[in-house]
Amino acid sequence: MFDLAIIGGGPAGVAAGVYAARKRLKTVFIAGTIGGQSTDSIEIQNWIGTEKISGEELARSLERHLRAYAGDIVELHVGEFAKGIKKNSGSFVVTTDKGLYEARAVLIATGGMRRKLDIPGAAEFEHKGLTYCASCDGPLFSGQDVIVVGGGNAGFESASQLLAYCKSVTLIHRGAAFNKADAATVQAVTAHAHMKALLNTEPVRIEGTQFIEGVVVKDCVSGKEYTIPASGVFVEIGSMPSTGYIKDVVKRDDAGRIVVDAKTQRTSEDGIWAAGDSTDGLYHQNNIAAGDAVKALEDIYYWLKTQ
Repeated sequence: MFDLAIIGGGPAGVAAGVYAARKRLKTVFIAGTIGGQSTDSIEIQNWIGTEKISGEELARSLERHLRAYAGDIVELHVGEFAKGIKKNSGSFVVTTDKGLYEARAVLIATGGMRRKLDIPGAAEFEHKGLTYCASCDGPLFSGQDVIVVGGGNAGFESASQLLAYCKSVTLIHRGAAFNKADAATVQAVTAHAHMKALLNTEPVRIEGTQFIEGVVVKDCVSGKEYTIPASGVFVEIGSMPSTGYIKDVVKRDDAGRIVVDAKTQRTSEDGIWAAGDSTDGLYHQNNIAAGDAVKALEDIYYWLKTQ
């Protein structure tokens, strides 16, 4: 019997693992890999405490930190995937592709997956101008013309960040209105002199040689295709939380994100917490995910000691 089962190996899961070790909670740590979504980033400049770090090096750093503290307190099962959670009498049984683990409490930190842009050239030019994280990779495109694909809040928030250092930002949205974004945000971002927002426009293919040189787009009303020159493409068409394995255990919103109490990270099921991109938190970033997990661990420790 473990005190705690942590599921997920991104910044949230690792932060939870380090804190669990420091608090001497007998823990099983289950993760397919360590690092999270940012392992895809060439350079991360907003991970607090580092000026810049690649996604791969961040993953190695997270694993080193976790292993340095794990000792005989946190039992690591990297390369193992959670398949389900069932409530037992006073505990939970976590089923993976390799075994069963029983714990008094569970922290879910399985994050999510970015919805990929599925057009010709998107896969070929990923990491060669196409990225899914403006806060991670945006500064690499300082002084350049870039395109944001997606007209929701995430798209406009990315555009706002990019306007701080890019020569121009063109946001394209296939809908007839920006009804998935806050009106105030749309108004503030589109007022910028170097910003252009296009409705009824969708990407058709990405073109370039070694790196991106432009995006062919289609006017959804006229059907006309034309090219927008750009050296960077930032995709913000949504993400899918990795929460299918606990859909009948905790409450989720319409997008599949786990509903949590923002003060404690508690879910609808007593004894289960969640942190990071798998939750319905307002903002999803590495630093926020780690902070959410630390918050959860403080509450988990208190909960375990008072049962």
